[in-house]
Amino acid sequence: MANKRVVQLRQAMLQRGLEAVFITSAINRRYLSGFTGSSGYVLITQNKAFLLTDFRYMTQAPQQATGYEVVEHGVSVGETLKSLLTAEQINEVGFEQDDVVFSAYRKYEQELAPVKLVPVTGLVELLRVFKDEEELAIMKQAADLADRTFEHMLGILKPGVTELEMALEMEFFMRKNGATSSSFDTIVASGERSALPHGVASERVLGNNEFVKMDFGALLNGYCSDITRTVVLGTPTAKHREIYDIVLEAQLHTLEHLRPGMTGAEADALARDIITRYGYGDQFGHSTGHGLGMEVHESPRLSKLSDTILKPGMVVTVEPGIYLPGFGGVRIEDDVVITENGMRRLTESTKDFIVI
Repeated sequence: MANKRVVQLRQAMLQRGLEAVFITSAINRRYLSGFTGSSGYVLITQNKAFLLTDFRYMTQAPQQATGYEVVEHGVSVGETLKSLLTAEQINEVGFEQDDVVFSAYRKYEQELAPVKLVPVTGLVELLRVFKDEEELAIMKQAADLADRTFEHMLGILKPGVTELEMALEMEFFMRKNGATSSSFDTIVASGERSALPHGVASERVLGNNEFVKMDFGALLNGYCSDITRTVVLGTPTAKHREIYDIVLEAQLHTLEHLRPGMTGAEADALARDIITRYGYGDQFGHSTGHGLGMEVHESPRLSKLSDTILKPGMVVTVEPGIYLPGFGGVRIEDDVVITENGMRRLTESTKDFIVI
């Protein structure tokens, strides 16, 4: 059976005039072949698909890489690659310029000569932007696990514990329930540290009458979830309630109006205009969202600078925030898939103003 992703890649190669493409990115390798080993390379021509790996994976690779010819490469990957290109009478090969460091490029250049290396960017990533039903089912599972993790934490959070302890509890819960790992370094930021948009968990002890912002996700079967919720420990002040309500209004408004056909900049403005109207525009310094999939940050972006047109099958986050130095900050984030008529949420945790 033909590998649909390889077929799509070949179409993209034709559009760029490429005879062959050499895939070095581990994420792109897994996306195209299904191979989950730690070491390997993919070579796609218009007629053949090769997976190059070492002796450790010569049993595993054929089981996972359906439709691929698995080749055990020698000490030099470049020499094995050249022999395949020569056998296929290929004179040029595309390489992933965003993944290959300069020293590796120079080595490939020497080993492959006279085959010409052609730099390409975004070739596989543009395919990954659109999730099929199988991918969306896995991403929903990852989102459900994130939702269950938040519910679990509502029974654990309390003054007197450290941010690091809470982050470890979250990561343990996710792994115990099927995750390979967290999607990224878990953020637990409390009190004045909650004003740090990416305040990775520290030794700070959670106190009373302050925000606790949790930004986390599960890496499950190769796909990420990414969710943020902010709660209050103790007694909230009017300022806590004010900025929470503004962020929530901005987030809900964006979800309600997000639709295919708008640009990333137009989507960003849905949240930004509301926060700016309340006078906190300068305290919302990051984009409204980003693409999500096998990596936690992918295309497209919901940002002021993005002219990318949103289309069905794209998965993005929606995560406006307000950050007040010395006081604290709020971010509320969901994962959504763009549909024919709007969007569908993958994360479903409550966004009520929770006081613990």
